[in-house]
Amino acid sequence: MPGARDLEVHLRALVGGLARGDELAPGLRLAEVTTECGPRLTFETGGTRVHVEVARLVPGRRSAVQTRRLGLSYRFDEVVSADLRALGVTVCRAVASAAAVREEAVLAALAHDAEMAEETGEEPGARVRGVTVERLLEPAEGGRYYTVTPYVGCLIGCKFCYAQSHVAETRALLGLAPAPWGSYVDVRVNAPEVLAAELMTSPPAPIKFCAVVSDPYHAIERKLQLTRRMLLALRDAQWQAGVLLLTRSGLIERDLDVLPAIANAWAGISIPTIDEEARRHFEPRAASIPARLAALQACKAAGLRTFAIVQPLLPGPIAPLADALAECAGSVRVDVLHGVEGAEQEFAEPRWAAAGSLDWQREQAAALTAALHERGVPLWSGELPPGLG
Repeated sequence: MPGARDLEVHLRALVGGLARGDELAPGLRLAEVTTECGPRLTFETGGTRVHVEVARLVPGRRSAVQTRRLGLSYRFDEVVSADLRALGVTVCRAVASAAAVREEAVLAALAHDAEMAEETGEEPGARVRGVTVERLLEPAEGGRYYTVTPYVGCLIGCKFCYAQSHVAETRALLGLAPAPWGSYVDVRVNAPEVLAAELMTSPPAPIKFCAVVSDPYHAIERKLQLTRRMLLALRDAQWQAGVLLLTRSGLIERDLDVLPAIANAWAGISIPTIDEEARRHFEPRAASIPARLAALQACKAAGLRTFAIVQPLLPGPIAPLADALAECAGSVRVDVLHGVEGAEQEFAEPRWAAAGSLDWQREQAAALTAALHERGVPLWSGELPPGLG
């Protein structure tokens, strides 16, 4: 069946079949090819990593550089300066130059793969697909840590989630039928076995579960237990470099018989508000706020290092939220909404409309940050909490 691995092969074909370390242009080396958070080619030049996101050219969709059929955008691991923006455009132009003479053949090959999948009985619109993978650990930030996910797609389906447009692009290029975010998931059925094998040969680094494209404890995990089996593999391998899980579900409590046996294990819960009514409006399929706080407290009581992520900020009083976080989170990261994505309707209602503005988000973030400082709660930014990265 066509899947992420097949798409990686086609992405490489766009730039002439480059392997890791090969040069696209003098001083511009291919570092990684990934599809978890949308089709992406990562290059290194002068000690800087530049991610080039590849998408179909769609009217109204912005991109830094376009070919006849593709739009290319850049992203960096660090804060973007004017110099980096210029570098991003330069790298996108190099990719566009290589892709321009190959894109027709690559897109035709992707379409052929989709047709073959249909002929062999696969269901292109299937909402739950079982897929196999050859690789699971994805190096991030130059190998500072790995991301790993047993699922792509998330049945919790928060409509403001910025993963949805990236994952939707991967599905589109693979010839899969459009489907609303929250209604589909690719189940990486062999993920525990692949992870167990990779742990034996991979350089040690922290492992971050489901960095963007899913939740390790969304509904299907209760039945399939892929996350649990992967945690068992980490325990049995005696992985020492650290493991981080972030969820909007209380199901993480199920694995408190395993997590404490993993060295340097971190348990995090996303808690964007203390107001349960706001949670029900914006995150109707996520666990209640009381259930999330109880799960984080249980993780703390079990001896795990705990943290909370407040992103985006949703309406609700600041002081009670800060009090609750101070009680059960060892540290907190606060960040704002980066676009409403598919939640236009939710943010359009007059009662909640202010929360969709960047000014409101920044004001609330500043107020929460100050309240957490007053309570002595450590704050951090970036992808990993201090002590793990």
